[in-house]
Amino acid sequence: MDRLISFDGVGELLGLPFVQNAFLAAAVLGLVAGALAPLIVARGMGFAVHGTAELAFTGGAAALLAGISVSVGAVVGAAIAGLVFGLLGLRQRERDSVIGVVLAFGLGLGVLLLALYDGRAANKFGLLTGSIVSVDSGNIAVLVGVTVVVLAVLAVIYRPLLFASADPDVAVARGVPVRMLSPLFAVLVALTTALAVPIVGAILVLSVTIIPGAAAARVTASPVRATILAVAIAELSLLGGTLLSLAPGLPISGYVATLAFLSYLVCRVVGRRRGAVRAT
Repeated sequence: MDRLISFDGVGELLGLPFVQNAFLAAAVLGLVAGALAPLIVARGMGFAVHGTAELAFTGGAAALLAGISVSVGAVVGAAIAGLVFGLLGLRQRERDSVIGVVLAFGLGLGVLLLALYDGRAANKFGLLTGSIVSVDSGNIAVLVGVTVVVLAVLAVIYRPLLFASADPDVAVARGVPVRMLSPLFAVLVALTTALAVPIVGAILVLSVTIIPGAAAARVTASPVRATILAVAIAELSLLGGTLLSLAPGLPISGYVATLAFLSYLVCRVVGRRRGAVRAT
């Protein structure tokens, strides 16, 4: 009953600084995650994102134990994961095994670090499921700074990266530095994943880094349109999920994942109908 009554106070909650910070963080994350999602899907890096999320979780847990910013710890852990995946998993046949090894290590170490932390249980839970309460001005500064770096680097390498993602063999033959682009893109994905962990949690990072790209791919084959649509889906999922979570006071991860999944289903239906029209 208390959760139902709390719907009346949503307007008041929107005026609170931490809620406004949460919406700002969600908007920033939606922009960078949506921009990378189509390339992540095209390069088959879904499992890598999951592994990176575990290392971001480990870095966040270490930061929590050390008493420093969780966002900084998550960024460091995810960046290490990105470098490891990029340098050790260049070959397709090696990628999954490398990611599996790092994922298992990161998850086990993260759980151990959380067990050693004597602070509030909500802080531990937030690393797994996300928490809008944990987003403060320091987190916003890290989010904006990392987002600017990721988008700037992506703008520079976008065309060769897209070429290498579509046809890596031809890209190598044309002189595209594929071996340099792979670890670099892995680091960009890692940084974006690190941004997502404090907001939606390590468990549901895929909901904002994979689902928007997979949904957009069902509707259009144009890289530009797919990116725009993926950003729109990511923003809708994150901002909508944040808004829906205010009244019941629950973690936003479930709401974000649900909205993203519904968007994916809609895109599948739209894509199938378009295919049927073309066939006719």
